[in-house]
Amino acid sequence: MPDSRFVGGAVAGAAVVLVVGVFGSRALSTTESTTGLDSFDTVMVDGRKALAPNIVAGRTQSLYHPLPWVGLRVHDVRCPGPLLAVAGTRMTCTGRRGDGTVVDIPVTVVNATDSHITWKFHR
Repeated sequence: MPDSRFVGGAVAGAAVVLVVGVFGSRALSTTESTTGLDSFDTVMVDGRKALAPNIVAGRTQSLYHPLPWVGLRVHDVRCPGPLLAVAGTRMTCTGRRGDGTVVDIPVTVVNATDSHITWKFHR
């Protein structure tokens, strides 16, 4: 019969690996991004700051499929225009799967200040 300390240690070790895996996956699978509104990432739309469409598209594409078991792999993500730095602003970007199928990717501004914009996309 195995030593109970060994069994307890093995069970505890497996539990730690499981917890780290779950929380690690969750951390890497975020769909929210905070981006600085600086001269490199910002465009002006009717006198208001907005995040350039290539920045939104690039960040979305990099976060859409961060791990093999999270999200679908997409490429060629494009956004129809700048993302206005106003909470509640919405737009729909598109991407393509490997088979060419178009995927709609809704994007929403969560919070915006004069220097940063926090936005998220939906898988």
